[in-house]
Amino acid sequence: HAISQQLLAGFFTVEGGHRVGIAGQTGCDRNGITSVMDIASLNIRIARQIKGVSMPVIPYIRDGDSIHNTFIISKPGNGKTTFLRDCIRILSDGADGKRRLKAAVVDERSEIGACYRGVAQNDLGASADVLDNCPKAYGMRMLLRSMSPDVIAVDELGGADDIGAVNEIINCGIHILGTVHAGSAEELKNKKIPEGIERFIFIDRDKKGERQYSIYDKNYRLLHRTSGDGRNDKCVEIQEKTGDTAVVGF
Repeated sequence: HAISQQLLAGFFTVEGGHRVGIAGQTGCDRNGITSVMDIASLNIRIARQIKGVSMPVIPYIRDGDSIHNTFIISKPGNGKTTFLRDCIRILSDGADGKRRLKAAVVDERSEIGACYRGVAQNDLGASADVLDNCPKAYGMRMLLRSMSPDVIAVDELGGADDIGAVNEIINCGIHILGTVHAGSAEELKNKKIPEGIERFIFIDRDKKGERQYSIYDKNYRLLHRTSGDGRNDKCVEIQEKTGDTAVVGF
């Protein structure tokens, strides 16, 4: 019973934050899936947290002791959630030497905190509050009212309800840190993006499989571009511009 809602979403989380995907027979009605039975397949996804991966980019997210409203963008599988999780930890702990921020996290599919019985298995820092297994739009509005956050963090924004909730958050003076799926700049332009977003961080991988980061301001001007995975500050700057409009792309 404790994991019934997760099972209806096609997975359940075990201690340690490891996620088990399922396949089998489902029962449905006009509102969606009502039950899962005769489970025939399991896909075990081992949780692995990479600390420090976002540290070289944090100065471009920070705005004094707060942050710029920021979207993290990439194709599926390029590390958006890993990057977001590390940003939350750094901001929540003040690990960059600045003020700790109260980070309220909406974790709809238990991928950020990997909660088990309500306790995050991943390290999200000392000042993070996690709302697990809750739809994003509902969760953002709930945390806005209940937890007095400095920042609300959420993964995989996309629907109209999500964007509406983000607009409400920004209009209330709370900052947003979220991820968005997009495989190209043109794909991003076809999505509805709130006007208050001030930083866009594109993540791609080079031919060696290492992450590359390109940071743009609200006017899509290139602020910084790096290559490398960022761990242990081994991050090589290959281009930096301020003020000149640059083409957003991968």
